[in-house]
Amino acid sequence: MCSVVGVMMEAGTPELVKLEELRVPGQLSGRKHILSILVENKPGVLARIAGLFARRGFNIDTLAVGPTDDPDISRVTLTLDGAVHPIGQVTKQLHKLINVLKIRDMEPEETVAREMAMFKVSSAVENRAEIIQFAEIFRAKIIDVSRRTMTIEVTGSAEKIEAFERMIRPHGLIEMVRTGEIAIVRGSA
Repeated sequence: MCSVVGVMMEAGTPELVKLEELRVPGQLSGRKHILSILVENKPGVLARIAGLFARRGFNIDTLAVGPTDDPDISRVTLTLDGAVHPIGQVTKQLHKLINVLKIRDMEPEETVAREMAMFKVSSAVENRAEIIQFAEIFRAKIIDVSRRTMTIEVTGSAEKIEAFERMIRPHGLIEMVRTGEIAIVRGSA
């Protein structure tokens, strides 16, 4: 993904500069890390993993845990920003945890990642049709309707969910819940 920043030059003429050109060599990349961690399905494993990141000063952006095809193994998927600290040291320490079986730092370009969110919005009669139209545009599902509210489920990339939130917020966002990202490597890796 290529980001572009407008930089003002003489006479207010913007010149487009790629963010990559502004990076200082030797500095941290700021790459988003998606870690897929296979663990034994035992009490306390998640607390030990989260504690390891907390002790190293990492902020976990999203965290999702669920079963795998083997009932004795769970998958922890977490995302974090590598700009704050290099991640290599913490993954080495994760490998030392007794219940951790496998760790994979997935490249964002090589993964399919999805998140789910539910939005409860105020839906008066006069704006209900517009909310339904937004749901259709974003391929969202209306999962609950009452006299005054609608609850809408959106699944997709974090960017899609954030875009839906921006569109729906002016209509009266009452509550929002997000799952955190889950990801799988593309193809037959």
